Amino acid sequence: MSTEPSFQLDKAALRGEPSYVWRAGQERRLKMICQYAGERAQGVILENGCGVGEYLQRLDEGAKLAVGLDVDIERVLETHHKGLTVQLAVGEALPHATGTFDLVISNEVIEHVQDDRQALTEMVRVLKPAGRIILFCPNRGYPFETHGIYRKGEYHFGNKLFVNYLPDRWRNKLAPHVRVYRRRDLDKLFAGLPVRFVYRTVIFGGYDNIIRRSPTLGGLLRGLLQFLEKTPLRVLGLSHFWVVEKR
Repeated sequence: MSTEPSFQLDKAALRGEPSYVWRAGQERRLKMICQYAGERAQGVILENGCGVGEYLQRLDEGAKLAVGLDVDIERVLETHHKGLTVQLAVGEALPHATGTFDLVISNEVIEHVQDDRQALTEMVRVLKPAGRIILFCPNRGYPFETHGIYRKGEYHFGNKLFVNYLPDRWRNKLAPHVRVYRRRDLDKLFAGLPVRFVYRTVIFGGYDNIIRRSPTLGGLLRGLLQFLEKTPLRVLGLSHFWVVEKR
């Protein structure tokens, strides 16, 4: 019997799934990146964990130089075949000199790395002074664990309700393959680094799959949840969105 499906599930669990199809949710995040990057989006950019290059391809259009980096050789090759600049490396040891980049983007990546503190330290190191990190990562307050869980040694793909609300020891037993963050967890990761926080919030998702199945219901859901981003209920959102500037 082939082990390919099991291998692909384990790979998705450990490294996450990149954006393969460009839809409204991705377009919204790109606009947020460009808004908070400002003129830095026209400079030298690193996408740290670029997947198959969907964001990198669009950023490359206006940048002086856009470089992607990923740990997965298959994704690196696919991105390279799109004519983009991409490197095979890990986020904890970026192959770049100090002060290289105007902008570093980390979109749902740090939860998968071996050492998230070291990965953030490296992102800060390779930034120029006044350069910015734009960071998206999973919010512990979201009612679903979106990366699936392990139960009795087997990986179960999909959204799992209330897993992130369990005590750490139980949550981490079910989801040892991926981290999830409270605001104080991110504060701790950045503690002592030469940065200032430009903007910090929590956002909901695009829910494009729901809209594809039921446009009316999905559109209402998206509108409601994105409205909640303007209220204290944003603490239930899908992802942290932080803009961090090097001093």
